Amino acid sequence: MILKRNITFMPERRKKDGVIQEENVPIRLRVNFGGGRIDFSTGYRIDVAKWDAVRQRVRNGCTNRAKQSSAEINADLNRMESILQDIFKGFEVRGETPSFAQVREAFNAAWNGDDAPGEAEADEPEGISFFAAFDEFLTEEARLSGWAQNTLKNFKSGKRHLEEYERSVGQPLTFDYFSEAGMTAYQEYLLGLDMKSSTIQKQIKYVKWFLKWALKKEYHSATRFQNFSPKLKSTDKKVIFLTDGELERLERYAIPASKRYLERVRDVFLFCCYSGLRYSDVANLRPGNIRENHIEVTTQKTSDNLLIDLNRHTRDILAKYADMHFKDGRALPVISNQRMNTYLQELCRLAGIDDIVRETAFVGNRKVVTETPKYELVTTHCGRRTFICKALSLGIPVQVVMKWTGHKDYKAMRPYIDIADSVKASAMSKFDKE
Repeated sequence: MILKRNITFMPERRKKDGVIQEENVPIRLRVNFGGGRIDFSTGYRIDVAKWDAVRQRVRNGCTNRAKQSSAEINADLNRMESILQDIFKGFEVRGETPSFAQVREAFNAAWNGDDAPGEAEADEPEGISFFAAFDEFLTEEARLSGWAQNTLKNFKSGKRHLEEYERSVGQPLTFDYFSEAGMTAYQEYLLGLDMKSSTIQKQIKYVKWFLKWALKKEYHSATRFQNFSPKLKSTDKKVIFLTDGELERLERYAIPASKRYLERVRDVFLFCCYSGLRYSDVANLRPGNIRENHIEVTTQKTSDNLLIDLNRHTRDILAKYADMHFKDGRALPVISNQRMNTYLQELCRLAGIDDIVRETAFVGNRKVVTETPKYELVTTHCGRRTFICKALSLGIPVQVVMKWTGHKDYKAMRPYIDIADSVKASAMSKFDKE
């Protein structure tokens, strides 16, 4: 038995304002067989000018905006084609003609490494399954949106919660299940796990994100989930940053001779405090990014191109390590984020940054108050928060700060603006003591 099929790759030309887009467009995988076709997303994008239409591959030596090379992209395209050919051969050997749903399911399973290709059951229902679609969603969105590892980890955790929920209800989850009633039932399940309300809201957000993605893919037509909005008590997450006094205390702390490893940790953290860079961007900083009066970086999280002016603090730190060589050609002595957070908390404890931080959260309607020494809450990201709070409290216009940090809208800056206003009000009250 021979199954006739045609497997092709092509840039997806989309219209925007009546104009066909030819830059940074998705690469689409299409399979024609049995008088119909199946389209898959490869998860890659490319400029049409960099596409070889004859070979149906990216032209040699080209890269896309995500800095993915032609070799990397083409290797995955070759693998996709090989998987599909194996799937069809498997059905040919068994003398079966697969449905479109079976081919899609088998491909997604093989691509994600869950099962052997082509082993879909003959009586499997039409259409892609809920969790097969979720796997495709993770693969595509992680590539196209440039998710950080933590983001991908959070979504995988969300998938595990859904799988555990499916086992608890004793029936396969489907797209139609998540009407307002289904979303409410899932929320009740998460409440039963004693999750914080803020965490539950995130889990619901992940599910709705996935369902909207699948709706655009035409994997389902259910829309009732969009009307669901969690009604849970919650509080704004407290912004952990170092005050001017704490920052000065950290800088002046005399590190013991037995703990000299903390000196480099402090320098890297202070660089974050005075530049506003995330840990990932400091880790990727190379001497080639450093100019006389500024640094130029492309952020790992958002791929923004930022120009950040140097100040005496960042200049001094860069000068201190200018003649040293570090792993992977880094400009600064950056270690893993996990180890740095551990050492940073040790350093802050030794430096006496130990004020008690009181945080309030809700588990359902139950208020939970925790009190934690501040040093236990300090992480590398506190450096970026410290920079923003300090810059705003110094009176630097928010528009300027946003250019340095890469923030796109005021919503994300609102908590910092409130903190700066509070600092200014506190400073003004000192006149009352004169």
